[in-house]
Amino acid sequence: MSSRRLERVNELLKHEIGEIIRRQFNIADTGLVSVNAVETSGDLRSAKVFVSIFGKPDQQKIALRVLEEKRGLIQSQIGRNIVLKYTPTLTFLVDDTIEKANRVLQIIDEIERDETKTTKP
Repeated sequence: MSSRRLERVNELLKHEIGEIIRRQFNIADTGLVSVNAVETSGDLRSAKVFVSIFGKPDQQKIALRVLEEKRGLIQSQIGRNIVLKYTPTLTFLVDDTIEKANRVLQIIDEIERDETKTTKP
């Protein structure tokens, strides 16, 4: 399968899964669930869905559990809304890239503050 087509399928799945989650999930219970990326296998039979979950730690655990519990429902809605030869089997993975980036920025800010303290007379 061409990589361009696979990219389009990934973006389409990302958008559709995001919409399904937005409609199905209660933010008060699960926090805010954001779909960051989808990586579909070349044969379109499986897809890794990378999600960020913004909320308290207990909300994050609940959100991941609910995603796994509703995986079949999400897959069936994808099958109805997107015309593909196969509806991919979804695997949800927590994407902590944003948290890591924020930590790096925080460290940089701390270094800059320390440097300004040591350079001032």
